[in-house]
Formats: sequence, C-alpha cells, structure tokens
Amino acid sequence: MYRAVVAQARLPAFYLQGGVPDTVEGRFEMVSLHAFLVLRRLRAAGAEGQALGQRVFDVLFDDMDQTLREMGVSDLSVGKKIKALASSFYGRIGAYEDGLRADGHAVLADALARNVFGQAAAEGHAAMLADYVRQCDQALASQSADKIMAGHVVFVAPPESRDGAARIVAGN
Repeated sequence: MYRAVVAQARLPAFYLQGGVPDTVEGRFEMVSLHAFLVLRRLRAAGAEGQALGQRVFDVLFDDMDQTLREMGVSDLSVGKKIKALASSFYGRIGAYEDGLRADGHAVLADALARNVFGQAAAEGHAAMLADYVRQCDQALASQSADKIMAGHVVFVAPPESRDGAARIVAGN
C-alpha cells in the first residue's frame, strides 16, 4: 500500500504539468498528500482499517528516517527531523480534512497552495491539485475497504494527464 502511495506521488505529471516543485520538500508533500488520502479511507473502514492505517503511517516515517540517513543527515539529527516531519504531517492532515469538509473549493486550494507550493504557488496549480484531491477522495471512498486493505489502491490520473481513466498503481 505504501508503495502505491509513493508510486502515485512520484508521477512526473505532478511536477511537469502540475507545478509541484521537484525538490525533496515537494516530493515529501506529494507523498504526504497521497498518504493522507489513503489513511482517510482506511479510517472510514473501522478498527481494522485504522490499525492498518497506523502501520502505513509507521512505514511512511520509517522510510523518511531511512531517506534522511541516506541523504547524510547525522544520526543525532534524524530523530529531531522526523519529529518535525511528523508534526507537519499532522498539521497537513488537519488542513486537508478541513478543506475536504468545506463547502466550496477555496479552503482546500489554499491549504494545498501553502503546503505544496509555498511562495511559488500559482493559483491555477493549487486549484487543479484541489480538484485532483477531491476526485481521489471520492474514488477511494467508492472502493471496497477489503480491496484497499488488501493493497489494491486505485487513484485517479494526475492533473493535466487525465484521459478519463483511473490509474491502478498497486494490486490487480
């Protein structure tokens, strides 16, 4: 399931057509965004889904730990950086939840502009990504919890590369 999240988050369309900065931070933002969407769906699947969501969360931050170490961050600093990343991830969850619950589009687009694009946010890119997030959320909600918990995660195609078909990134 985590591989599906990472595979979707790394699709070039997000960076080439979608305007997401192709940086370590931009990639973290896209992995975080897709992890949020999967965790949100798992949370709706009851206790079993929530337990699996916790495992996905643990894998996410184990991967972040390993990535920081591979990037040469000292062992003494890794724990502090992971704590900061986890804190920012929780903040993003709250902002994206608020955005998905809000009537209208602006709350989610504003949260994405702040977190994903930062100062370089082009209004159109944030709005396009907000559309994508809403479509992914709806697509995941319509998928069987059992299939998702078995690792069969289907996301919609990324912005600017849609041909009307969903893209399966894990499972058969």
